[in-house]
Amino acid sequence: MAVVWLDDVRAADLDTVGGKAASLGELTAAGLPVPPGFVVTAGTYRTFIEEAGIDEELFAAVDVDSEDSAALAEAHERAHELIMETELPEPVREEIVDAYRTMGDDEEAFVAVRSSATAEDLPDASFAGQQETFLNVTEEDLLHRVKECWASLFSQRAIYYRNQKGFPHREVDIAVVVQQMVDAEKSGVMFTSHPSTGEPRIIIEAAWGLGEAVVSGAVSPDNYVIDRESGDVEEVTVAEKKVMHVKSETGETVERDVGEDRRDRQVLTEAEIDRLVELGRRVEDHYGTPQDVEWAIADGEVYMLQSRPITTISEEATAESNGGDAGDGDHLLTGLGASPGVASGAVRIVTKLDHLDQVSEGDVIVTEMTMPDMVPAMKRASGIVTDEGGMTSHAAIVSRELGVPAVVGTGNATRTLSDGQLITLDGDKGTVREGREDEDVEEREPIEEARPKTPVKPMTATEVKVNVSIPEAAERAAATGADGVGLLRMEHMVLSLNQTPERYIEREGVRAYVDQLVQGIRGVAEEFYPRPVRVRTLDAPTDEFRQLEGGENEPKEHNPMLGYRGIRRSLDRPDVFEHELEAFRRLFEMGYDNVEIMFPLVNDAEDVVRARNLMEDAGVDPEKREWGVMIETPASALCIEEMAAAGIDFASFGTNDLTQYTLAVDRNNENVADRFDELHPAVLELIESTIETCRDLGVDTSICGQAGSKPRMIRFLVEQGVSSISANIDAVRDVQHEAKRVEQKLLLDSVR
Repeated sequence: MAVVWLDDVRAADLDTVGGKAASLGELTAAGLPVPPGFVVTAGTYRTFIEEAGIDEELFAAVDVDSEDSAALAEAHERAHELIMETELPEPVREEIVDAYRTMGDDEEAFVAVRSSATAEDLPDASFAGQQETFLNVTEEDLLHRVKECWASLFSQRAIYYRNQKGFPHREVDIAVVVQQMVDAEKSGVMFTSHPSTGEPRIIIEAAWGLGEAVVSGAVSPDNYVIDRESGDVEEVTVAEKKVMHVKSETGETVERDVGEDRRDRQVLTEAEIDRLVELGRRVEDHYGTPQDVEWAIADGEVYMLQSRPITTISEEATAESNGGDAGDGDHLLTGLGASPGVASGAVRIVTKLDHLDQVSEGDVIVTEMTMPDMVPAMKRASGIVTDEGGMTSHAAIVSRELGVPAVVGTGNATRTLSDGQLITLDGDKGTVREGREDEDVEEREPIEEARPKTPVKPMTATEVKVNVSIPEAAERAAATGADGVGLLRMEHMVLSLNQTPERYIEREGVRAYVDQLVQGIRGVAEEFYPRPVRVRTLDAPTDEFRQLEGGENEPKEHNPMLGYRGIRRSLDRPDVFEHELEAFRRLFEMGYDNVEIMFPLVNDAEDVVRARNLMEDAGVDPEKREWGVMIETPASALCIEEMAAAGIDFASFGTNDLTQYTLAVDRNNENVADRFDELHPAVLELIESTIETCRDLGVDTSICGQAGSKPRMIRFLVEQGVSSISANIDAVRDVQHEAKRVEQKLLLDSVR
């Protein structure tokens, strides 16, 4: 049979009906108020994919590295296509529709169609939000929605989550619950014990309309804390409930504004709280373990829509609640402490999903509400803060499971906090404060894994990046908390081969040479991802190449620094240069979209156009990738407008060369070393005019020369409005502090 009724389902039927349906059947048998419904069994799904012959292709399609976002998206698309484009057998269609028609009495029924996976709502994994739910479904869309539920078993978030939890894809089946809709006037969630500490407190969250607004985090619900033993209401927090989800006239679930008269009104009456507490006790007594219950009230009746075990109460949390204050500073925000622990980090405001690649290890995600697609970024974050949501929102559930401290329902975190701001959040107390409290953060032990912590860095509008000479230094460079890599030198990867590129290619082949470049760049790009990594193409002078095997063929130059190097060499030897560009193309194909290309020692727009053409020939689209030039000669500074017109995204000052070429001072000549001055008025004038032109034309500016670490140069650059400063590893922190001081002074001067 394709269908079984909830009345006939019990907890032991998990393999047949999945976790959600097994729980509903158990509640029904216990005499608890559950809306009637039926289940399209997990066996029906399994028979469907096997008899259609799509099972092996389906499981092969989702056998991917879940940390590879491109592969994950492709796996989801293929799996969804396989399931949705395969017809349901006619007997299955008839059985599902016949069961549905018995629920409608004299008119067509509105039903909720909910996924119920066989690996779901288990004691050690909630799988919260992994599969789909559809509300207010009628016969017209029923079969399509059932297949949508099946396909959601292979959503990106579900694939990712199962991989993290170690559940083999081919061993997980999915059933579908079809249940009479409760047209709720009030709804919410109830924890029968505190979800973080395990204390005998019943936590109820309530809002107007359908419960999806509460579960998704679209609304900040009222929050009620009740002593489970005595039934006394210990605390009531009445939230401003701006929106609610309701059934429209056409049967669709829509979001509507809550009327002014109900926004600040308490949702639950005393009698309704008492009824929910009674049901909560019965549910926990029945299962013998704390439960997370979804409920709804319609026409004065309380209905239980779902119950699952609370998976996030650790033994440590049960033994003692971490209630230590992380500091005495004033609170910037308060909300609900949804996931325990104290965390500090730089704020990353996320308003769109494409902002997620900006979230680095140790950042604090600040968003209106989280969504399942955010899970990979949430895993990287040190903490979560949301505007909306309650203890059962996606943010709360997933944060607790990841062991990431979270504060939800703050109301206006995305408007109060600013990107890059350093904050400390307390997931026990529900508070957010300015700055970092190192002592508490260092003492806190993450629940599941050692989470890398980005060091404290001052909040600056000017990005502070780091220079990396060798890939092996990437980990130490990333530990500085820099905003990215402003200069990764490719020549060190080549010089380490001890052969000129031509000799290495002759002996080992093109593929081996490209592999060496890819491996070197990839190591840094991976360490910093998604922070940008700006890679300078080959810029070694001939005297350095002459020391390598094959170097005897290098031209002999009286002054190699003024000679055959940088873009000049690359444009003269496109047959070798194309292999560098091939390495970039391969990195982009592998998903390293944080890699940027920088051409050294350009003089004018002609150099830029020729380099751009070679990029295109190599399959690198200049319109889709970030690329730019070094400003190292007076000519390049004076020709910046034409180079901008050629399409560059950024210009980065190499002050060592710019100074020696402007002042005619060989920086390596001890006889004139005292005349080498990066702060010479002529050098500063070239930098100032370039920044001004670039700012007008929308081109970013940076500095990656050694002078960028000097306080006087930092002050000058920040005052001129440079986009970023890239410093050596040991100077990053000093540059961050100096940039902050200058920015604060400029801000104060502007308001005086």
